[in-house]
Amino acid sequence: MNTRSNSAGKKELGEVIVITSGKGGVGKTTTTASLGAALALRGQRVLVIDADIGLRNLDVILGLENRIVFNLVDVAKKLCKPGQAIIKSKKSPNLFLLPASQTDDKDVVDEAEVRFVLDQFRREFHYILVDSPAGIEQGFRNACAGADSAIVVTTPEVSAIRDADRVVGLLSSKGIEARLIINRIDFEMVRRGDMLSVKDVQDILGIEIIGVVERDEDIIKAANVGEPVVYNQKSKAGPAFTRIASRLCGEPIPIPSFDGGSLWSRITRKLGVNA
Repeated sequence: MNTRSNSAGKKELGEVIVITSGKGGVGKTTTTASLGAALALRGQRVLVIDADIGLRNLDVILGLENRIVFNLVDVAKKLCKPGQAIIKSKKSPNLFLLPASQTDDKDVVDEAEVRFVLDQFRREFHYILVDSPAGIEQGFRNACAGADSAIVVTTPEVSAIRDADRVVGLLSSKGIEARLIINRIDFEMVRRGDMLSVKDVQDILGIEIIGVVERDEDIIKAANVGEPVVYNQKSKAGPAFTRIASRLCGEPIPIPSFDGGSLWSRITRKLGVNA
């Protein structure tokens, strides 16, 4: 791989973004794979890192599970050269995966070792996306190590938003700026007032929204065949992730709210809380 240089001939460092949520099952891994693929389609060199040691899944979403030889732990422990552990996507020459170990304990590496791993790749890629494990324990701290910014993924459910709010606070304490993706939103339910709206979620969490992804069965189909949903532009979710990638690259693409009646206002009134 060639080292990137700016116009002055100095080496540039790629941006490290941790993708997290606190709660499991909200779509962090799908988001990492889809956003990585979307950025790669824009000509960006992208490395996606699975930081969920012991429970890796990013390789399956990308259809690369049969090509793994070395992994994140091997690089951290200097058991292989960094370039030996990364796997090129079958769909894009710009997208690469650093898989997690499937057999090690989640605490086998520490934050300093994760920073060491990131330092091996920062000059080779425009973006490094780190898929954080669920929870806020050591795995989360490792995934945040060396991150320049964060994307918090949540679904429009009170339990998921509560966990996301906790993560936003932890990221803030680490000096990591967070942006928000609202995943699996059903705009018909929002219009009926049966689901929290985009504005509801943003008001609760108080961070910038970078994207909204509709509930879409094509995501499940894409995961089952190992191809990120962005390759299917006829889906609902594919174009949404493409727009998120464009916003990450600085394009001023507006985010529609699709707001209906505010479920959050109804909930807070019922609880006697001022919204």
